[in-house]
Amino acid sequence: MSGIEVKLETPPPVTWRTRLVRYLDLVRADRPIGILLLLWPALWALWVAGNGNPPWGVVLVFLLGTAVMRSAGCAINDYADRGFDGHVARTCRRPIASGRVSPREALGVFVALSLVAFCLVLFLNWQTVLMSVVAIALAAVYPFTKRVTYWPQAVLGLAFGWAVPMAFTAIQGDVPPVGWVLFAATVVWALIYDTEYAMVDRDDDLKIGLRSTAIRFGTRDRLAIGLLQVAMLGLLATAGWLADRGAVYYAGLGVGALLFARQQWMIRDREPAKCFRAFLDNNQFGMAVFLALLIDYLVSR
Repeated sequence: MSGIEVKLETPPPVTWRTRLVRYLDLVRADRPIGILLLLWPALWALWVAGNGNPPWGVVLVFLLGTAVMRSAGCAINDYADRGFDGHVARTCRRPIASGRVSPREALGVFVALSLVAFCLVLFLNWQTVLMSVVAIALAAVYPFTKRVTYWPQAVLGLAFGWAVPMAFTAIQGDVPPVGWVLFAATVVWALIYDTEYAMVDRDDDLKIGLRSTAIRFGTRDRLAIGLLQVAMLGLLATAGWLADRGAVYYAGLGVGALLFARQQWMIRDREPAKCFRAFLDNNQFGMAVFLALLIDYLVSR
């Protein structure tokens, strides 16, 4: 055997195109649901803050900023969950878990995208620039809270909802009461849809020691979600009253209530696939509220 040499083939170098595809997979570029769930509350706030006619430059910054920050959030989330994703059926093929992207690369993507988002905010007023630091901090902290609290969905709500006070600050220079009510509604909304999302992974999360509101609520999960849905509709109705909105807006909330009822039907048996469909259905809710706001402002002019 001493006369036999075994030559190991060196794997070919990774091209920049392959690396780019892997990074796009890391930030879920093919799954925009996270961008939309982050975007709808920002649009609600922009339209209310701008009295139905927000500055289009500000709208563009928020459109780009939400896409960039959601992508950054995906990168830091996979970095934080790198020791767990391989043990969960739904996440075992993610780039870090499958070895296609290193943890160091994921951190680099998060930092790079956070810097891009910060550069976008520099086009806004100084108050909004200061508030953006909080947004980046919340995005960085959220993924790690699954280890220490059963309420990481609340932290996600703070992170996703922070676009609301930022939108008011960008247009009005401060945050009026209606802004904080919309912010509270967005936090509650995240508790709704991310609990539905966590119901998909509940069995795997219990095995590997992660925490979530789905685990905390247990068999009362549907009741808890239902109460949160009622609370959110109440907060949105209060925001409409504070913003002096009309019948079209409240009709939109009626549509939203029907969509929430449909989600309750979807999750009635707690089947993972149907719970995931309920989570996705929240995009329709966010759109319904925004269209109601948009049309209400148009017809009231």
